[in-house]
Amino acid sequence: MQVVDGQQRLLTLTLLATSLYREALANGRTALGDRIRADFLETIDYESDEPTPRIMLADPADNRTLARILAGEAVDEASLPGPEESLSRGLLAAYQFINDRLHRDLAVDPFRRLGMWNEFLDNRLQFALFIHPDPSSAYRVFEVINTRGKQLTTADLLKNYLLSQTAASEQDRQYSRWQAVAKPLADYGPNTFVQFIRHLVTVRAGHVLPKDLFDYLAQRRPGPRPAPPVNELLDLLTGGLPLYLQMIDPSLEGPAKAGWLRVFGALGELNVIAVRPLLVAISEVQDPQEGMERVLELVVRRIVVGNLGTGNVERRLSDAARSVYESKRWEPALHALRDLNPSRFEFESQLGTRSFNKGTLEFLRRSIVQRTKTPTDTGYLHLIRPRHAAAWDGFNEDEVSYWGSTIGNSLLTSVERRPFGALTWAGAQNNLITKAVEDEWSDTLQSFARWGPSEVAELGRELARVAVDTWYDDGG
Repeated sequence: MQVVDGQQRLLTLTLLATSLYREALANGRTALGDRIRADFLETIDYESDEPTPRIMLADPADNRTLARILAGEAVDEASLPGPEESLSRGLLAAYQFINDRLHRDLAVDPFRRLGMWNEFLDNRLQFALFIHPDPSSAYRVFEVINTRGKQLTTADLLKNYLLSQTAASEQDRQYSRWQAVAKPLADYGPNTFVQFIRHLVTVRAGHVLPKDLFDYLAQRRPGPRPAPPVNELLDLLTGGLPLYLQMIDPSLEGPAKAGWLRVFGALGELNVIAVRPLLVAISEVQDPQEGMERVLELVVRRIVVGNLGTGNVERRLSDAARSVYESKRWEPALHALRDLNPSRFEFESQLGTRSFNKGTLEFLRRSIVQRTKTPTDTGYLHLIRPRHAAAWDGFNEDEVSYWGSTIGNSLLTSVERRPFGALTWAGAQNNLITKAVEDEWSDTLQSFARWGPSEVAELGRELARVAVDTWYDDGG
């Protein structure tokens, strides 16, 4: 039988029975151990007369781990496949937990306690079994029942839907294809896989809200475009995975050109994800490098002047991705977003006075120092006047709050930790500014007799003038 729901129950029972079997043999209860093995762990293949496990897992690596546990082999955690939360690691951790608790439970009177455990398994532990006529029916019941308890993830629902729409003879192959896409994304957090699916679907279909993704792909709710069938969806995911992984981690190998990777790295530093569907679409048309740089320009300009993360902006970026996919050109789609682009004047005035988070400030500072849209990851950001420098003259508390995280109060140095003795202006000049990276504004900073709000504003204006020439080199 193929188990649609109840895998955790069955695996827990199997691990418990395995531990009881080993304890029975260790304590001389061979007959009891043989009974446990026959009832819960193994059956006979009537064609070959060979013992075969009662439980087999769909994933080969996980199944090998389970087989080693059942065989009583030592399992080295370092040899297990997958990330920390993988099933193989979960199996080993659960088995070790059960072994430890059971060994302590049996310590006082192992002979009697083993008999009580076996009586519990035989007569008091009950499982309900529901057999369905076809996979589609089983998966549908699974989905409905599970929504009453812990909410299933969109990935769970999609996997179950995919298998329910697949002929029994093809289910193993389709499951393997699904796992081949899901596993490389598992290291980047539980939401990344669903985000990846939504972004690739967005390129073809336009904007789909996260909460609507499953209903759209399962064709239970009409969308802007017909949902792709199962085979087409898997083809889409398989083909798009290598490039998407490089968007997450530009150091990985894949189809992206060197210039694309620099754009991906810049967007990663800024923690901007919403433009990925647009980048995917642009990668498939002519002159993708220029198109991706235009997207990066739009992102940075919006971050400096306003807010990139609104729902309406994400919807427009999604629609732009679909437009690029359909027209096979990126220019019209980005032209349609021109109203999102602030003017040079807005950019320059805001950059000199606005506060930014550390990641954004560090990226902007590198861009200014290196005079490029895609700076290399060199230097460490420090605030010249840090918030905790109580002995620093020239700033009151409100002024520190306002100017502390602006571009004018920032500096890139070669040292990660702030040097000792840099909590006054004189100390910063002697111990911090002297460690600035090449092409920093060191001479300008050393020329100031004091460092207060007016000096921060003055340097901020100078830095903003340099930045605007980089980010508006097209004259726009």
